[in-house]
Amino acid sequence: MQRRHFTAGTLTLCGGAAAWAQAGPQVQLAGTMGAKALLVIDGQTQMVAVGETRNGVRLVSLQGDTAQVDRGGGIVTLRVGASPVVVGTGAPRPGSGAREIVLTAGPGGHFTTLGSINGKSVEFMVDTGATSVALSQSDAARIGLDLRNGQRGFTSTANGTVPVVGVTLTSVRVGEIEVINVAAVVVPAQMPHVLLGNSFLTRFQMRRDNDVMRLELRR
Repeated sequence: MQRRHFTAGTLTLCGGAAAWAQAGPQVQLAGTMGAKALLVIDGQTQMVAVGETRNGVRLVSLQGDTAQVDRGGGIVTLRVGASPVVVGTGAPRPGSGAREIVLTAGPGGHFTTLGSINGKSVEFMVDTGATSVALSQSDAARIGLDLRNGQRGFTSTANGTVPVVGVTLTSVRVGEIEVINVAAVVVPAQMPHVLLGNSFLTRFQMRRDNDVMRLELRR
């Protein structure tokens, strides 16, 4: 059996981030998988086809980089490339006081760091091309993620189309900063690192000075 390896930039779901401007369910467009949208509704990752309703949210249309959803009383457009928005369910856990993560580039110019998912240690690699945090099935099993209720779909990678399972991570911690309810996908391949994608990174203002990357929590 051929073993497939994923590297930074190979796992990219087509999607952007958006949230409701008015009271109602907190919704984020985390990506698309084929003809379905990967929505995060009040912290729960949902695969939704056009016409389907999840948690009171109906997917009206999905075309290219744009999805339209109806939360009852009005249609909202979620768009790829929209300004990053921190949804209410993805707030940093209060109490730490820390507001900045500082990373130094390693061999090959990649930014890697130790951290944790749901309290279990992992090694992350920053991947601004990945819509969500992405981890292998073996890492998911070690962490103890329950994939039985995950949202199953497919995504295109440099290695072809592969099945994935969408989940919500209870916590993702890097340094002294912990973010709760982070969208992620589990892929059926060995990966040398957990990809730290935009479902985590968009919670921060990112600056890079040569070999140093600074991630400052958005207010």
